Amino acid sequence: MIILHCLKQNSWEKAKNSLYYGKEQIEADGFIHCSSIENFWRVAPNFKNIKEQMLLLCIDTNKVESQIKWGDDDNCGREYPHIYGELNTDAIVNVVPFLRDEQGNFVLNEELKSH
Repeated sequence: MIILHCLKQNSWEKAKNSLYYGKEQIEADGFIHCSSIENFWRVAPNFKNIKEQMLLLCIDTNKVESQIKWGDDDNCGREYPHIYGELNTDAIVNVVPFLRDEQGNFVLNEELKSH
């Protein structure tokens, strides 16, 4: 299964050649926030006002070394994946741009529609 993690492009540029990613997120939140592809449109508005270029890491859950727990933190009836530990970067199978329309709303990438 593929899950997504959204981040600023400059953050990825710093981490992409490392074996692991996410130390700062784990120190701040205790885990790395992720989403299923089908529910990403629900969390995408959280990134609407960020002006910097954003990217989506496409993560193969079968390759992640750390524990992944699915939880419904907001009691909304939908579970979101959290990675409890640093993310081994070889589990990232694709990196795609966070696409937006003229109003700044998320647009689903063609690469993600088939998953």
